Amino acid sequence: MELALSREQIVERLLKNYEPYFDVERFAQPPQEGLPLEATCYFYVHSEKYVLLKKAKLWEADSNEFVYLFSVPELTEDIFERCKAYAYEEGMKLIDPKPGHMYSYITAVFVCDACTAGARKLVEKCRIYKSFHFSWYGWMHVHTAAIVRDGSRVFTNRMGRGNAKFMKNILNS
Repeated sequence: MELALSREQIVERLLKNYEPYFDVERFAQPPQEGLPLEATCYFYVHSEKYVLLKKAKLWEADSNEFVYLFSVPELTEDIFERCKAYAYEEGMKLIDPKPGHMYSYITAVFVCDACTAGARKLVEKCRIYKSFHFSWYGWMHVHTAAIVRDGSRVFTNRMGRGNAKFMKNILNS
């Protein structure tokens, strides 16, 4: 069973659901030649707890997520590797590991009509984790997800399983 929605409609639905929480930047032209980047979404949260005065801080935590949304007719190993590398490099530039940084997620989302078996395996096996100063300054995970119209499937890596549930809800609504 194929999804009745086109890739463009799926991208629009995803962005519509990201917009209430994320700062969304759409691209008319991709920032790099041959990169199928449709949009980038940024999410920042700062939490802190203090007693009586803001100077008496008990704790503070910064949490970030950076979503890179790619749209391709067929997801191949080469396209996946180029896009994942771009998302990782750009996401790492945005992370500021300092006291109070808790975690950052870099998420590469692929919307495609079809997906090769090798690319599916790469999406599911992707595991990139980095701790900053032995986790004293937080950590970073890379999440990957692919929405495939052919067969209406959503594939994610282990770290991105929460994204799969979110995306399936969007597609089924």
